[in-house]
Amino acid sequence: MSQWKQIQQLEIKYLEQVDYLYDDNFPMDIRQVLSSWIESQDWDTAANHESMATVLLNNLLSQLERQCSQEQNFLQRHNLKIINQQLQLKYKASPLHMAGVIATCLREERRIISTASIQEQGPLEKSMQNPVAFERQKNLDNRVAVIRSRVQMMDQAVKHLEDMQDDFDFRYKTLQSRDPADRNTDVMKQEVTRLQEMLNNLDFKRKVLSKMRDVIKEIDALVVSQLNPELMEWKRKQQINCIGGPMLTGLEQLQNWFTLTAQSLFQMKRQLDKMGELILKVTYESDPIPLQRPQMEEQVKYLLYHLIRSSFVVEKQPCMPTHPQKPLIIKTGVQFTTKVRLLVKLPEVDYQLKVKTIFDKDLPPGRVNRQFFILTTNTKVMDVEESSNGCLSVEFRHLTKKHFSKICVLCWSQGPLSVTEELHSLSFEAQFNILGINIDLETCSFPLVVISNVSQLPGGWASVMWYNLLTDEPKNLGFFANPPRASWGQLSEVLSWQFSTFAGRGLNREQLHMLGEKLLGHQASHSESQVSWSKFCKENIPGKPFSFWMWLDSILELIKKHLLPIWNDNCIMGFVSKETERSLLKDREPGTFLLRFSESHLGGITFTWVEQSENGEALTFASPYTKSRLSALPFADIIRDYKVFANGEAPENPLKFLYPDIPKNEAFGRHYNSQQSKVQTIPPMSPGMFDMLTQHLSPLEIETAVSTVNLNRHTAASQDPYCRPIYQVLGQ
Repeated sequence: MSQWKQIQQLEIKYLEQVDYLYDDNFPMDIRQVLSSWIESQDWDTAANHESMATVLLNNLLSQLERQCSQEQNFLQRHNLKIINQQLQLKYKASPLHMAGVIATCLREERRIISTASIQEQGPLEKSMQNPVAFERQKNLDNRVAVIRSRVQMMDQAVKHLEDMQDDFDFRYKTLQSRDPADRNTDVMKQEVTRLQEMLNNLDFKRKVLSKMRDVIKEIDALVVSQLNPELMEWKRKQQINCIGGPMLTGLEQLQNWFTLTAQSLFQMKRQLDKMGELILKVTYESDPIPLQRPQMEEQVKYLLYHLIRSSFVVEKQPCMPTHPQKPLIIKTGVQFTTKVRLLVKLPEVDYQLKVKTIFDKDLPPGRVNRQFFILTTNTKVMDVEESSNGCLSVEFRHLTKKHFSKICVLCWSQGPLSVTEELHSLSFEAQFNILGINIDLETCSFPLVVISNVSQLPGGWASVMWYNLLTDEPKNLGFFANPPRASWGQLSEVLSWQFSTFAGRGLNREQLHMLGEKLLGHQASHSESQVSWSKFCKENIPGKPFSFWMWLDSILELIKKHLLPIWNDNCIMGFVSKETERSLLKDREPGTFLLRFSESHLGGITFTWVEQSENGEALTFASPYTKSRLSALPFADIIRDYKVFANGEAPENPLKFLYPDIPKNEAFGRHYNSQQSKVQTIPPMSPGMFDMLTQHLSPLEIETAVSTVNLNRHTAASQDPYCRPIYQVLGQ
């Protein structure tokens, strides 16, 4: 079933989440009419390759034009034409942006489908969807709006004060120009009285400063109690999004709050400057302006300085275009991209704002590790980005890191750390002056893992997941000196995200339960059970030459390269123990089979089916397949064409019903190739037996040997009829 059809079958509460994804950037009309074509394209890769994004944009527009010409409904045809025009205007100069938008929407759809299949949100996703967040943000909107209104009113008060002072200044100078002989006349006395009244009124109006002081206190409280916490929460959401969590939203809203607050401060700075000009014309004893203005001006500058500094954020964390869904991992010699943004829309700056990147600026004390330098230019000018409402941003698209020297093995008190546990940072700096305020901007990425070989990628990604799951400290580069434990509830949610992100469908409750038992044992796989970093990633599974994460990552790779269609159609049970497998199949119709991932070697899948012996006993048989065998033939075709020998009879396919009772062709028919492949006559065997064969014979020799052997599938299991011909082939 296509992803869009799965979406349409969701409950209302999930459809509301889907509705939130689509706007003018990617209208839902396009998603509907071009659903099959959209899902067949690699948008994740295109989002990091401009040439590919350009081709896909042109193809999208062509597909849309074709759909318009075929559409019979006049209103729908009109709407599609308008959308086509809008897309051309919006994305013609930025096809990468379009590819990124569509990739994000599809990825978020998969996450929503995965969440719906589990029927219960995990702790991390619940924390990202705080029910009081909307009210909190609404309150922040109101506070910012009230502050803006009060500042605007003060602007009018300062203008009125200036007009009054100009009037007073004119009358005072006119009075001074009169003949001294006229000063004792009644008219002159009346004028002096009038001037005194005007001065008293001026003094009263100048007490607007007390209202300004109140607004400054309000802005200070707003920044400390609401703006900064909202920014920290967005950064935490960005961490969770980096490891496959919910779509990152809220940056535009943050930018709006920061910009409006900064604009209020800029306006108050101008008001204070104006008052400074006023006292040059008129001042007097106990004048509040020279008494209060200097301190207030310093407060406004202080707030502006810290507000603008905190608004300098990493919008896109460093990521290699070759692995767009695994940010924060950099391979030496491979280009990576990153983007920073200033959330405050500044008044015009009279010179270019240059951003410089620095690698490993703040290493922990006493740490000695590999050194790197950036091969390409590390300085770039920020530009006004129209899509961000005129804020400044800069994207570094072609940074490349090179290993400079290796001083020694990185060590802590607990012992040496591996390369993938060695964390690095990428800092961004800029300097500029605005309204007489010198501002040093600085921000940094989340900690990075630098690898030198692609084989280190799984370990590096494990480190990225563990770090961002368990801490929100942006500069904790010594994290893996003593990594904290994760609860199984937290970890299982992140693992399910990996499957929804990389394989299109997350894990359900039963699959996660089996993984918990594999990692922690039958008695310890509840949500509060604690998992150590070592047990997750470093220690081998008992009796196996690989760790839990290496095993799971190999399954992800297997699905992505060889099993994606049938995985997304929910045909693979996947994570089920051999004991549970036998229990599930024993009471089923003969020929019922299920698909599970191999527990004995990396990147393998096995189909196991049930048959009935002559005495009525249920017997189960299995045939394993590895990545190398699946490279030659689609797995659905293997299932369709699989054959075994029985009692000298013609070979037959023992696979009839996908568990629990779905006819095989109904489950896999849409994934078959039209042409029937060569008959599979490889007998069923255990994963161990298959491994033994592949150590001695080539795949062609195995097939030739076993095809000459008659296998009696109804002999008692204790006699192991499938092992005997294997030993004969091996000469044992």
